[in-house]
Amino acid sequence: MANLKGRVALVTGASRGVGKGIALGLGEAEAIVYVTGRTILPGSGRLPGSIEETAKEVALLGGKCIAIACDHRDDEQVEAVFRQIQAEQGRIDILVNNVWGGYENMVENGEYTWERPFWQQPLWRWDAMFAAGVRAHFTASRLAAPVMVAQHSGLIVNISYWAGQKHMGNTLYGVAKTATDRLAADMAHELREHNVAAVALYPGLVRTEGVMAAAQFFNLSNSESPQFIGRAVAALAAEPDVMKKSGQVLVAATLALEYGFTDIDGKQPRPLACQEA
Repeated sequence: MANLKGRVALVTGASRGVGKGIALGLGEAEAIVYVTGRTILPGSGRLPGSIEETAKEVALLGGKCIAIACDHRDDEQVEAVFRQIQAEQGRIDILVNNVWGGYENMVENGEYTWERPFWQQPLWRWDAMFAAGVRAHFTASRLAAPVMVAQHSGLIVNISYWAGQKHMGNTLYGVAKTATDRLAADMAHELREHNVAAVALYPGLVRTEGVMAAAQFFNLSNSESPQFIGRAVAALAAEPDVMKKSGQVLVAATLALEYGFTDIDGKQPRPLACQEA
């Protein structure tokens, strides 16, 4: 198991799902974990989960977790998060850009519109994927980078998916995920001389609250817990030569085989190739 004692991490969009799982994976590695999200208290969101609950569960695993309410579409709120981390810790070692608004309202007025062709897609869906997705990832990275450059160390992880490499669901989704991957690659290029790494990281089918609510529609035989991708992030952060992976698109299940960790149930999810995803 990776050991990140004393390392400072920020996971954006960690009220539930993959973000919460990443916070748990970093917590069990004993990192100091900051989590952001819009759902502050239990029972106040559409799905179960809140940043306060995430913080409590991270603490139970041995990590220290600080929850900060933040809407990543609001630049002033994001800037306040980084000011707080700098004031309290004086550094940031890991940034995980997980926040994502693209899956909201797949059903509109009782109609499933997610897979419509691009000319029938609502403009708000584009805005959601970029404002609370690609732009939010850029904004957080832009604020983390000067701190990491000054430290001459750091890791930025953009959570992405196979839609960045092939058509999945709809055109807007593919454009957003391709942009997320390219953002990681180009940031890596500019950060390399400063010994700061940036990667895109793909999960498999994750047993998030949303997926489990519709479990009858999924084959969960090769699925992953949210914490599994957190273990992947922790393994990367603990890698002494993480710069060798900078700029790459990585798959969580492939990293598990490389670094020798399993999911929380002891299973070893099989890595998917692009054509299988």
